[in-house]
Amino acid sequence: MYKWLRSLLFLFPPESVHHFSMFILNGISSIRAGRYLLRKAFYVEDPLLKKNFAGIVFKNPVGLAAGFDKNALYLQSLETLGFGFIEIGTVTPLAQDGNPKPRLFRLKKDGALINRMGFNNQGVDKVVEHLKKWKEKSTESGNGLLRIGGNIGKNKITPNENAWQDYAICFEKLFPWVDYFVVNVSSPNTPGLRELQEKESLRIILTKLQDLNRKQKIQKPLLLKISPDLNNSQMDDVINLSEEIHFDGLVVSNTTISRDGLYSPTEKLEHIGTGGLSGDPLKKKSTEFIHYIGQKSNHRIPIIGSGGIRSAADAKEKMLAGAGLIQIWTGFIYEGPSLVRKILKAQSSKPKA
Repeated sequence: MYKWLRSLLFLFPPESVHHFSMFILNGISSIRAGRYLLRKAFYVEDPLLKKNFAGIVFKNPVGLAAGFDKNALYLQSLETLGFGFIEIGTVTPLAQDGNPKPRLFRLKKDGALINRMGFNNQGVDKVVEHLKKWKEKSTESGNGLLRIGGNIGKNKITPNENAWQDYAICFEKLFPWVDYFVVNVSSPNTPGLRELQEKESLRIILTKLQDLNRKQKIQKPLLLKISPDLNNSQMDDVINLSEEIHFDGLVVSNTTISRDGLYSPTEKLEHIGTGGLSGDPLKKKSTEFIHYIGQKSNHRIPIIGSGGIRSAADAKEKMLAGAGLIQIWTGFIYEGPSLVRKILKAQSSKPKA
């Protein structure tokens, strides 16, 4: 059914399809009967699926990566599809339009997407408004167990030397409304952002955020989202810094600027131009990174695995490599909402006697 629907939707521009699909899903899930039917179709409830990650209990280990619901507009709808957690954002202090359209592209032969969205979002104050409204509905609509992550970044106009201030603003304003934070310094779509992955730049940002975190009565997990394009020396710096500053985990990984090994024609790639590649081509690299970090840190650093998950087998591979939770995004586009259920059913199945 979804394959037929996908072939129809893929006739239209990706960003337009995203907004249309979520408009329809929002409409269905706004009705109690609609929420009931969606949950009946996609939910997998099993206490064996619960995960304790960085001190937080998640109802299941499958989340939706940042970039899908940038402004916290679709939380009620996405909850009905069975996710254990949703990561909103990337959120910046000020609203920004992002890069010019078109900025999202399909590579169907590769099961991949290229995006250069550029942190388009409505700004942290508007996102907080949306989170407040959602929290008010959570008890009535059954959203209470859905965990929310806040993926935070800097505005394009903010110079790198002042970047920590943007992250601090987002951290403080989102703090009452999210369960954990992800610091995004690894998107390839904001000029100069990846320079913040260098050890000393990272140290400033993460130290400032940890200081703010410690001032709270109850601290919240602080994670770092890393690029799959780091070399081993840079990876070792991240691992050493994580142990030095005691931040709470890594999201592995963001999109890649590499175009190696793709089936899509060179002409098409040149026409699309710059942007971060996600989906199937990222699967092997992100899994290798998860394994490397686990080995180097003696599995002391909690990891959320992301990149190229399109099946229950892909999810299992990430978790065997060392991921405590997983996130999907591109696989969700290509496989449809049943992907969450397939992954959870595989993990909740008891072995036969």
